Amino acid sequence: MPTDAFEVRPVAYVVGGHSKPADDFQGGVRSIIRLDEEYPLETLQGIEEFSHLVVTWHFHLASPTDVALHARSPRNNADWPATGTFVHRNHRRPNQLATSFPRLLSVEGRDLHVTDLDAVDGTPVIDLAPYFREMGPRGAVREPSWPTEMLGDYWRDADSR
Repeated sequence: MPTDAFEVRPVAYVVGGHSKPADDFQGGVRSIIRLDEEYPLETLQGIEEFSHLVVTWHFHLASPTDVALHARSPRNNADWPATGTFVHRNHRRPNQLATSFPRLLSVEGRDLHVTDLDAVDGTPVIDLAPYFREMGPRGAVREPSWPTEMLGDYWRDADSR
């Protein structure tokens, strides 16, 4: 494994929204991404022009000892094929980072009001940026059938649990 390490500090924290991690029912929940006071307000200038954000965040409630460096079936469901660590999108990755694409509802000072952010209250935000459609995937997107099966309820409204 590489020995080079670098330090990353949060630029913001999630306030409100989900209270605990869950596999499904992530939709319809509003939360705030609150920019750290270390950063001037002008670092957000113009962000309100965008409908969605790219948010990189840390699975801060996960244990560093819960990293799985082997192939396993998603959600331990034997109906889905065993796949490697970097094929999963959960906290069992070496750096325990995630990327989400919440809808930006409004901006009030340091508070970015969003919906459909699948991080929980208190989550450290490592980086944020507006989503540029031009930087999304080019061409047709290909994936096996198991992610669609597994994530059928992922964005269902949390109220319907």
